[in-house]
Amino acid sequence: MKKTLYLKFVLAYVIFGIFGFIIIATFVPSMTMEQLTREKANALYSEATLIADNYVSGLYTNDTSLEAVKMQLDIFSVYLDSVISIINPSGRVILSTDAPLNVEDVVIIENFDPTITAGSYYNVGTFFDSYDSNMLNIIVPITSEYKVKGYLVVHTAMTGIEKSCNSLVNISYITLCILFLLSIIILIFFTEIVYVPLRKITYATEQYASGNMHYEFQVESDDEIGYLAACLNYMASEIARTEDNQKKFVANISHDFRSPLTSIRGYLEAMLDGTVPPDLYAKYLQIVLNETERLTKLTNSLLTLNNLNTKGMLLDKTDFDINKVIRNTAASFEGTCRKKKIAIELILTGDVMYVNADMGKIQQVLYNLLDNAIKFSHHDSVIRIETSEKKHKLFVSVKDSGIGIPKDDLKFIWERFYKSDSSRGKDKKGTGLGLSIVREIITSHEEHINVISTEGVGTEFIFSLSCSKWNDEEE
Repeated sequence: MKKTLYLKFVLAYVIFGIFGFIIIATFVPSMTMEQLTREKANALYSEATLIADNYVSGLYTNDTSLEAVKMQLDIFSVYLDSVISIINPSGRVILSTDAPLNVEDVVIIENFDPTITAGSYYNVGTFFDSYDSNMLNIIVPITSEYKVKGYLVVHTAMTGIEKSCNSLVNISYITLCILFLLSIIILIFFTEIVYVPLRKITYATEQYASGNMHYEFQVESDDEIGYLAACLNYMASEIARTEDNQKKFVANISHDFRSPLTSIRGYLEAMLDGTVPPDLYAKYLQIVLNETERLTKLTNSLLTLNNLNTKGMLLDKTDFDINKVIRNTAASFEGTCRKKKIAIELILTGDVMYVNADMGKIQQVLYNLLDNAIKFSHHDSVIRIETSEKKHKLFVSVKDSGIGIPKDDLKFIWERFYKSDSSRGKDKKGTGLGLSIVREIITSHEEHINVISTEGVGTEFIFSLSCSKWNDEEE
């Protein structure tokens, strides 16, 4: 069995992990760095604005001294962990917290341009090559009398921000690893809930395809996969049952055809080789004739059953008097009943009762049921045929007081060629197809037939037919 589905799912799982790491490595560091830089710049800008307005602006109004400002800025420098500078618009550094105050030592920043922030209030860089590494530079203008007198610049090393960024990125990687490991649960669930049942189903289909319809498997699941497995199991069991029935059908046909043919051949050979004297020819020829009649009856029953199966619902339905058909059918058994001293009692609803059905096939149903009733009834007994009407349905009952059907045989009586041991012992001429034909005919009419039987007491068959509208017109 190819495991392509499982490999595809595992491959998709691995690709998910790889792409997750690629996305984090590509986007998360830059996005995190930008966010941390912006947050740090916002905090420093707020502090720098307060310092410029409250402490530094006094330099340009002679309200404070350079030494006092230097001392204040040194304190803020330690607090902010940053370098704070005051720069004139020309680029001259007035003072810086990373160098002692020296008025005579003039420091000029070449190409100083306060617009380096490009419309913002900070930038990241070496600040006109003043530092060897990138710094976060916050530039705040110092105003006096509505004029920009200078700039307060706060320089913070990016190493601290980079460390924070790396920590957050590492957390992202760890989180991804945890999610990736937890997602193995999905893989395990897929394996147990989807893949393993599918593998069982696939293996079962391979067994069925190879002809092993008796292979059974079980999937413990209440979802669609479990339903699929149950349906597949049921389908295989039905196919297996059908195959068994076909084998049984062929075996029964072979048995029922071979027995009379063997008898016919044996008696004819006995007459030809002189084993049977000529004065007994009539006796054994009558036996041969009976066996040929049995073969004819069996062949006709098979043809009838085959036509019912192939034609299905193609019935010649008409409105006819079922009472008349019952009387005629009962009359056809007069000779047989006289021999066994059996009486047929008719309890019919009304003088005339019209039904809508195929008259010929219903007559065949009555004939087969009555033939069985007579066959398995005792001498000096009564067979009752009774009809009753209820809710536009006519129910026909054929009841005997014969040997009955064993309880274990009741569920098999509708099967083709089935004969209970008692029926085989009592009458060897039965084909075992009569009740199969009866059920096929009634089913093709979309009606129902039931049987009630007690061994040693008797058997009753009841089937339904649709009443005709003619009954209302007759009334």
